[in-house]
Amino acid sequence: MKMVPLEAYLVVSLLLFGFGMFGMIVRRNLVTVLMSMELALNAVNVLFVGADAHLSLIDGQIFSLFVIALAAAEAAVGLGIIIAIFRLRKVDSTDEIVDMRG
Repeated sequence: MKMVPLEAYLVVSLLLFGFGMFGMIVRRNLVTVLMSMELALNAVNVLFVGADAHLSLIDGQIFSLFVIALAAAEAAVGLGIIIAIFRLRKVDSTDEIVDMRG
C-alpha cells in the first residue's frame, strides 16, 4: 500500500484552515462564522490523522476524537447563543452586535 506523504496532509490542512480563517474574518453572518470555525477545527483533525498515519501511532486519532467532541459542544453552545441573540435583537450580522447586555 502506498502511503500519502505527510506534506500532502499538511497542504490540505493548511488550505482548509486558511479557508476557515478567511470565512471567520470576512463573513459577517453569525452562522457562517460558526461554520468557518468548524472548518478550521476539521483542518486540525486532518493534520492529526495525517501525522498519525505517517508516524504509525494512535495518538492522532485520539486527539482527533477529542477535537470532534469539542467541536460538537462548541456548535451546540454557539448555535444556542446565536438563536438567543437573534430572538433578542433581531440581528444576524456580527457588525450589528455592539454589546452583550440584555
